[in-house]
Amino acid sequence: MNHITKINLSNKSWNATSENLIVSGVYEEKTLSSLAELINVSSENLFTKAIESGDVNGKVGTSHTFYFDKKILVLIGLGKEKNYDGNIARVVAGNAARIAIKKRQNSFAMECLSNGNGEYSQSISEGLVLGSYEFLGYKTKNQKTSKLESVSLLGGESDKIKKGFEIGKSVCLARDLGNHPGNVSTPSKLAEVAEEIANEGGMKLTVFDRKEFTEMGMGGLAGVSQGTDEPPKFIILEYMGGGEEKPKVLVGKGLTFDAGGISIKSAGKMDEMKYDMCGSTVVLGVFKAIAALKPKINIVGIIPSTENLLGAKAYKPGDILKAYNGKTIEILNTDAEGRVILSDALSYASKHFQPEYILDFATLTGAVLAALGHVATGVMGTNNDLMDIVKKASSSTGEKVWELPLWPEFCKQVESDIADVKNMGAPGQAGTIAGAAFLKEFVGEGIPWVHFDIAGTAWGVKPNSINPRNSATGWGVRLVLDMLEV
Repeated sequence: MNHITKINLSNKSWNATSENLIVSGVYEEKTLSSLAELINVSSENLFTKAIESGDVNGKVGTSHTFYFDKKILVLIGLGKEKNYDGNIARVVAGNAARIAIKKRQNSFAMECLSNGNGEYSQSISEGLVLGSYEFLGYKTKNQKTSKLESVSLLGGESDKIKKGFEIGKSVCLARDLGNHPGNVSTPSKLAEVAEEIANEGGMKLTVFDRKEFTEMGMGGLAGVSQGTDEPPKFIILEYMGGGEEKPKVLVGKGLTFDAGGISIKSAGKMDEMKYDMCGSTVVLGVFKAIAALKPKINIVGIIPSTENLLGAKAYKPGDILKAYNGKTIEILNTDAEGRVILSDALSYASKHFQPEYILDFATLTGAVLAALGHVATGVMGTNNDLMDIVKKASSSTGEKVWELPLWPEFCKQVESDIADVKNMGAPGQAGTIAGAAFLKEFVGEGIPWVHFDIAGTAWGVKPNSINPRNSATGWGVRLVLDMLEV
């Protein structure tokens, strides 16, 4: 990973810090933040003179550089004061990290821009980590000689800063796993990372191999994985820190490369199919944070993982597979494989853990891009109370979701004439909803469940201060951790 590795809480004055770069803020109303006021007085109104000249407007995303007392002073835009919240604080901190990288600083100091009470310390800390993230693992030439390593926060709450730092690191882990090519982020690699997390957090890890999960009756994963020599895995992480309460279950699609199988994809942008495992990175990212923060909850993570290739033994359109819960699946298109491997995971979770609820994450359909672009994740589910919790976490974290209907009329689309269900709905109609309707068949009766179609948000989003260009985003890690109140 390439991101800051340390955030220090400092009580030093701005001019007593060892860092050369100092960041403070200004609102659109031309009001200076607390630290900016102090600097302004010490510098004989350096900032107010710039404001009066019209050079400073305070809009989010803007910044202005000054030089005083052998320090580089950056005045960063905070937007309208009444609108300033945790989401803006996160973006502002990411912007500060990007500025420090551009100015080739190994470290910098920043005011914890939290309305004077530490309220947004976590968001600031998250933003610093996310904004400093770069994926440079395969560059052998022209590597940067300067690397941003640490930040000193002037003010803030230490517990919230630590929490934000760990959450930010967990998102970056999810990004790294998604950004690695398919020959690196294999099912075996995901299992290795799961083992590292389990060891760190005192968790139980179970990994079933091809022979084991096939004999157990996981016909969906067994069928999809027939066409690849890369060893598939069924990964289960268990963290039981919450006493006797029912566990919450996270399920993540771990399709480490998707060529479409017999229903082969077109060559254009097939390289991006390394991102088809980003559902699994949500699970691993969340568990990475849990390992560090050790909350008092019970939670299980399940990842069915394989490639979808065109080997001689590859499953075919027209095949009938039997999922772990005994339901039969008619395969109409082998490129609708994610829902097929998730059928076993949802069935297994329902049978063995009697969960409080299940959340699944999958880059499932191209149709969600037609509906929501790269702006929001499509969500569908069976429980309004759980959906309300999802929406509240979405608002808190800035990771946008939009609920789509899962009416009985849509569910009829996946009924098969020769099997229990088919893995495609009506051609050209409500493809995202059809995917959820299929998955619903494998969730145990009465278990609250929400499906997240992250095909538009896992990668390809418009770059900004906390989302790098041409990168996996780690979308969903922060939202889930907010839901869990970790």
